This record gives sequence, structure tokens and C-alpha cells, in this order.
Amino acid sequence: MVDWTEKYRPRSLSELRGNDKAVEQFREWADTWDDHREAVVLHGSPGVGKTSAAHALAADEGWETVELNASDQRTADVIERFAGRAANNETLGGASGADDTGGRQLVILDEADNIHGNYDRGGAGAITSLVKSAGQPVVLIANDYYDMSRGLRNATREIEFRDVGKRSIVPVLRDICRKEDVEFDEDALEHIAERNAGDLRGAVNDLQAVAEGKDRLTEEDVVTGGRDTSMGIFPFLDLVLKEGDSAREALQSSYDVDETPDDLTKWIEDNMLKVYEPSEAVRAYEHLADADVWLGRVRASQNYSYWRYAGDNLSAGVAAERDETKGGWTRWGRPQFYHSSSNAADDVVRKIATRGGFSMATARRDVLPFLAEMTHHCKPRELTVLMAAAYDLDAEHVSFVTGSGETTNKVESIVEDAEELRAERMEEHSGGAFAGVPTTAESADGDDDGADQATLADAGSAGSGAGGERAAETPDADAADAGDADPEAADEDDDQSGLTDFM
Repeated sequence: MVDWTEKYRPRSLSELRGNDKAVEQFREWADTWDDHREAVVLHGSPGVGKTSAAHALAADEGWETVELNASDQRTADVIERFAGRAANNETLGGASGADDTGGRQLVILDEADNIHGNYDRGGAGAITSLVKSAGQPVVLIANDYYDMSRGLRNATREIEFRDVGKRSIVPVLRDICRKEDVEFDEDALEHIAERNAGDLRGAVNDLQAVAEGKDRLTEEDVVTGGRDTSMGIFPFLDLVLKEGDSAREALQSSYDVDETPDDLTKWIEDNMLKVYEPSEAVRAYEHLADADVWLGRVRASQNYSYWRYAGDNLSAGVAAERDETKGGWTRWGRPQFYHSSSNAADDVVRKIATRGGFSMATARRDVLPFLAEMTHHCKPRELTVLMAAAYDLDAEHVSFVTGSGETTNKVESIVEDAEELRAERMEEHSGGAFAGVPTTAESADGDDDGADQATLADAGSAGSGAGGERAAETPDADAADAGDADPEAADEDDDQSGLTDFM
């Protein structure tokens, strides 16, 4: 079976749908490469056409391509032997890659935001060196620009590819149907485009899944067919608590979301009051209580077939008690498990208490929820890096505070940047690591870290009332001395709740 995403991949930038501004910037980068000789990063959500754009540009320019894809090992050795050789004007066989007519090779490094961590030992540094010295054009492909190392970001130009709109996706699907001799209902194509929410590649895959082998495609085919997809927790909350048209739709979403029923119950419970009226919430809590009963039976009997009944209550039951749809945008917060026996929770609380001179109770009750809110899902990223550096948090700790997956590239890259930042501060302060936070730009690469740190300190002070005033009056050295005391024995008075000290 031929993959339609490859069969109908754009052969020229002029065939690329959507992202006209990004395409124009990319073309301008290529046309002026001899003048600036910079590498470029194409970043954006999966499926929006980044890799297709790179290959289409090479075809337009008459350049050969050398690609290091996601299946390759990202060690310094691999990068230097393959991508490095190509970027320095040599073919993989070792001969000169530039002919007498001045031909170019476009070096494409896919998933550049995945190049870090122990598995990629030395890979990030090798790529940073490569893009600074390359004799050929280099394109990096990334989903999340800020998952790349700071050094690599500073060494490249960036172009953002945005999600492809429905109006751009439908014509692509229409064109493919005509080339495949498949008649179609317009509503069917629009349904596919809406379901994929900006992911053009996903829309083409869905089209192939439901249309291949058919003479005609109807909307019913699309509703009952298509790829198996996984729903994220935030769309799930939107569907159950705000936007779903029926309890059946909410129930179906609970099957698609990648979370267990016990975790979904906590998500629903902690976020429901943000949108439900009191009368709705009273009725919905009855269903959550029923879900908890079924979860108790699962724990007691280890019979996980009972999960189904918990899922019925937490999704369809809760959604059925909503009197109407809820408009506007809601910031969902991850469940707060601060009273659990989790080692990660205890470690984080202890680090906060020791660093800020707080009691354990104050750190757990007042400071930790504040940090979790400020860095929810690692956004803003620079703020999360500062927090991880200030408290010397590892990946497990950052994951706990922000609600992000411990092994995700995002969390790992934040921990790496935090370690780098701590090392810089140790050198600057002659061993007094993070004894005080500079409020002016002091980083070695001349970025705006200082401004970010000042903002974080201000936010911390504003977030704790009288505690912020106390922190302003207490020198950093005093705060450090206070942290030497046993945090379990520290006083729990409100004047210990200042948040400025944590920096």
C-alpha cells in the first residue's frame, strides 16, 4: 500500500498549503544563504509541513539533500561522520559534494528537539558546532523550538510553521480524492479537516484510512472510520466539563484519553468548580463519589474490569449534570497531590523549605501550589528553567511540579539548561551557587536571563502578601542561613511564606 502522504508530498514550495509567511521566509533564507550562511530551524506542530517544505525547497533550488532522520542514533560520532561531512561540502563517500557549477547539498536534521540526554551523549554539542561551521545550508526540524538547547537556538535562525487551517486542508483532500478517482461529499472532507485540528499529514492519513478502495466517500464513512487517535487530557476536560453535546460523547472520550480512571477522577474533581455552577457541581459530585466506590473495588480486588463503571460515572455522569455548554477559555490545572507519600513530592517540598527557609508545611501548602501554577506544563519555559536551577530539581521533580511527563524531551532539556545555568552562577559567584539572583542580564551568551529572573522574583513577592515583604527585608545570606536549619522544625508562622527567597 502506497502512503498517500508520501505519494502527494509537495514537490515545490508553491504546492505547499498554508503557512505562506513561513514559506516566504524560508525561500528568502535559501536565496540569501551565501550572504549570511546561517542554519535555520523550522519548528511547529507535527504534520504542518516542515519536512515537506525542506525537501520542496531543495527541489526548487536544484540542491541535493542529506537527511539524518529520527531513526538514527544522535551521538556526536554519528553526527560528525554523516551530517558533519555533508555540511562541510563532502558526500558520504568522502568526495567533494560541490561540483564545478557550484551545486549545493541541503543537510536536513529531523527532530532536532530530541537531541539531548544520556542517549544522545555529545549530540547537541556536535550539532551546535556543525551549524556554526557548516559550508552547506543546514535545516533543523523541530516540534518544540524551546526543547532545543539554548546554545543551538542562539546559533540558528528560526521560522515558525503554524497549524494548517481547515480552509487550507480541505482543498488538499479534495485534490487527492480527484486524483484517486474517489467521489466525495464535501461534509466528509470538512469533518476530516476539523477532526485533525491543523495537522495536514494526519488529515491525509485519515482520508486514506476511510477512502482507499471506495468509489465514494460519505460523512458516515468518516464518522465510523478513520485512524485510532488518542485524546489529550485538556481536550478531554473541555469535552466533559464545557463543550460536549451529549453524555455519550463524553463517555467515548474517556476511552480515547491516555489516562487511567483514577487519574481522570482527580482531574475532573480538581477542575470542575472552575466552570460548573454550584447546583451542577452538587449533582456531578454524586457521580464522582460513585466512581470512587468503583475505584475502591479495583484496589481491593485487583479486578480492573470495574474501571469501566468508574469511567462511566466520571465522564458521562458528570457531563450529564451540566445544564449548558460553557464558553470561553479555561486554564485547567493539574491535580494537587501534595499530601501523598510520593518521594518526589517530599523531595521537592524539602528542597523548597531548605532553600527558602520555610517550614515543610508552609512549603507544601503555600509555595509549591504557587510554583505549580506559574510553571504549569513547563510554560513559560524560561521561568521553569529558573525554578529548576534555583531548587536544583531533577527531571522527576520538574515533572511533579509542572505536571509534565518525566521522560519527555521538554523536561529533560529544561533540567539540562538549569544545570548549565547553575554552573554559570557557580563560576560567577565563586562557589556561592544561586546565593542571589542577578536582576540584570549577566549570562555568558548575552541573553535576557536577568530580566526573566527579576520578573520571577517580582512574581514571587507579589504572590505571598506579607511574606513577600519579609523576603524583601531579609538578605540572601540570611535566607541561606535559615535554610541550614531543620525544615521540619521550622516555625509555620505566615511570615515564613514569602516566595522571593526561593531564588
